[in-house]
Amino acid sequence: MIVADTDVLIDYLRGFEPVAGRIALELAHSALSTTAVTSFELHSGAHSPRQRRAVETLLAAMTVVPLGPSEASRAALVHRVLSEKGQQIGMADSLIAGICLERDAILLTRNRRHFERVEGLYLGRLGVGEGKG
Repeated sequence: MIVADTDVLIDYLRGFEPVAGRIALELAHSALSTTAVTSFELHSGAHSPRQRRAVETLLAAMTVVPLGPSEASRAALVHRVLSEKGQQIGMADSLIAGICLERDAILLTRNRRHFERVEGLYLGRLGVGEGKG
């Protein structure tokens, strides 16, 4: 399972390459998922009616993986371990990492600096230059 993080889906919505092309390819093959956390973040940031429609259309084209009890427990472990090391990545990123770890998923993100701290988390490659930012 390939899970897209919030940052790459925003890049897709804005047409930023090479991320937009990679996401379009994964969507065309029905191979892309995202998390309930990312769904929340995208909905929260969509202020205009056009942005809300774009977010709805994008989310309808992929599986949104829920945050259930096992994913929440795994996310709490991630948060606790990183906090003890003084390497916190934030609550939302801990939740996304927990979901991916519990599902044995590959995470597509530009925020590699945060997510590389999570032991056992698989990070996918976006392409040349790894995208904007």
